[in-house]
Amino acid sequence: MTKVQIEAIAISIPIDQPTRISTRILGARDYVIVRATNDESPEIGLGYVYAGTNGGRVLAAYVRECLVPLLEELDQVDPVSAWEAMFQDSLLLGRRGLAIRAMSAIDIALWDLAAKAAALPLAKMLGGSVKPIPAYASGGYYRPLEGDWESAVTREIKMNLEQGFSDHKIKVGGLSIQEDSKRVKAAVKAMEGRGRLALDANNAYKSVGEACRAISAFERAAGDVGIWWFEEPLSPEDIQGHALIRKRIDTPVATGELAQTRYEFQRLIEADAADVLQPDVGVVGGVTEYLRTVRTAETFGISIAPHWHANMHVHLAAASSSCIAIEHFALEKDIYNFEKVIVPSHRLSVENGMAQMSDKPGLGIELDQEALRKYALDGENLWVA
Repeated sequence: MTKVQIEAIAISIPIDQPTRISTRILGARDYVIVRATNDESPEIGLGYVYAGTNGGRVLAAYVRECLVPLLEELDQVDPVSAWEAMFQDSLLLGRRGLAIRAMSAIDIALWDLAAKAAALPLAKMLGGSVKPIPAYASGGYYRPLEGDWESAVTREIKMNLEQGFSDHKIKVGGLSIQEDSKRVKAAVKAMEGRGRLALDANNAYKSVGEACRAISAFERAAGDVGIWWFEEPLSPEDIQGHALIRKRIDTPVATGELAQTRYEFQRLIEADAADVLQPDVGVVGGVTEYLRTVRTAETFGISIAPHWHANMHVHLAAASSSCIAIEHFALEKDIYNFEKVIVPSHRLSVENGMAQMSDKPGLGIELDQEALRKYALDGENLWVA
């Protein structure tokens, strides 16, 4: 019998300047990192998830107090067996939210451990290959210190182009429809006739009608370039609302970054609520549940554009046929800031809009111990290098 040991720590990485989306102010990013070891291998499996703008300590405590004792009782702790046991045990604790994010972190760590034990990159472990993956430059957040809104988005799009990206995504919904339309027009102009522009509303609009009025204005602002997709116009709970929007507009509808487990994606698919599904490996339930979700999407011919975590999603995209692009944030944007705790040589690189996957075993990620100490919320649980 193979015994697996699971440890978890919480970190909080500040955002360096005032930043917001349509529905939230971003002051810091809390993450939980899990490592998995067993008595048959010297390897260490790493998994991590985003907890939110707070909540890291609570999420790490859930891993340690609820899930670790459960896994210690199992005779076999492979990723699939562990997932099923954890999900069954979560039935009384909500089956969603914090519980699934905690499960995701453990599941990712177990898959990383298994791939390292097999001396394979995770992509190869899952049936894919090490290859470049299309990526788009994400950003366009609301940052008042960066000048007027149109100039700020223009500068960012130009920076994306300089970094080799042709496809982009910016936020909408945080200003009036008229003001956001000006930002859309400025972004399209800065693109200089190249690539595509997606818009992310982060659940900003309160009704189908309001969302449809917004996208109509944004489509006019984009002109012949059009909009690549319109992301999360409504609350993630309003599946039927997304389905209605999809029927009424020309722009493709994208959603799913907050959907947890294959069961929520099943409802999105059954309702014809999205042209593009956006599972997040740290939200949906880890690698195990991500694969189940994506395989279903492939069956129905639905495109996938995973949310966040490019360092992990590059492997998952390589092991599926439906991923159209992964979301990438340049670290200097200080938006997706987890890479601050990854050793620089192990960070994901992008060339000409293509993410360059490492051929290192597992996820190919090594954590910076000094950075972990700097951002740790629970120093007494910090691992020794």
